[in-house]
Amino acid sequence: QVQLVESGGGSVQPGGSLRLTCAASGFDFSSYDMSFYRQAPGKERELVAALYITGTAEYADSVRGRFTIQRDDNKEELYLQMNSLKPEDTAVYYCYQIYGKVWGKGAQVTVSS
Repeated sequence: QVQLVESGGGSVQPGGSLRLTCAASGFDFSSYDMSFYRQAPGKERELVAALYITGTAEYADSVRGRFTIQRDDNKEELYLQMNSLKPEDTAVYYCYQIYGKVWGKGAQVTVSS
């Protein structure tokens, strides 16, 4: 059974940092392109960052230079390092397996003073 479980969310002040972890199971993690999406209240879900098995990463313009997506194929985990967080980064963040269209349940990130 394919499963994605996010952890590492929480509340932080503007300018702070958080690292999200997505633990994957039930599939050959190293063979799949992976990504993080987010959804803020009243807004559509949007791509934050994607990491392809080729090693290529792509980022939304709003997070480029502040967020970094990485993976550890041995641990079958995907990471999103989020620095210089802004209030507009507040959202539920979802891990997403691109090919199989599998979603995690999400992790809340709140940036507020």
